[in-house]
Amino acid sequence: MNEQVLSRAFFARDALTVARELLGKNLLHGPTGGIIVETEAYIGPGDKGSHAYGGRRTKRTEPLFGEAGHAYVYLIYGLYCCLNVVTGHPGEPQCVLVRALRPTLGLEAMAARRGGRPERELCRGPGKLCMALDIDRELNERDMTQGDFVFLPGEDVPEAEIERSKRIGIDYAGEARDYLWRFTVKGDPYVSR
Repeated sequence: MNEQVLSRAFFARDALTVARELLGKNLLHGPTGGIIVETEAYIGPGDKGSHAYGGRRTKRTEPLFGEAGHAYVYLIYGLYCCLNVVTGHPGEPQCVLVRALRPTLGLEAMAARRGGRPERELCRGPGKLCMALDIDRELNERDMTQGDFVFLPGEDVPEAEIERSKRIGIDYAGEARDYLWRFTVKGDPYVSR
């Protein structure tokens, strides 16, 4: 299987390119996974929406400064994990937040983890996605170019089927809240609200 895993070179590019090209690819964690239908790009020191804005380098943000293709998993509201994949080059903190999946593998396990929610609601938002795929802080800094927590090829989504919009939940980020750095598959029912 590992010969099919998206390579480090795929992630060693700018976050906007990777965010757009991750649409239609598959995210796998163990026996669960799905097709990516929503992402957001975060581009380091100049992006007020980024945890690394202004070059902020802390124990929490350290993975962002590392090698592309590694997971950056953090908590929001002290409760829910969010999965990002590091992009770009070491020392230039960039990442892509995976916001929503169309679930395709291990639906029963995902539904059990999500309290029996219907399929459409299993991975419709970053916290829900992490609960459904059993992604937690233990996976922070994991190399996602090998093993059973990886991205796999899928279908390329044509430009005409991609919508760009403002990122969600960063109203504090000044002008950066208006950047059209959220990418979704147009009309897909699994995109978050």
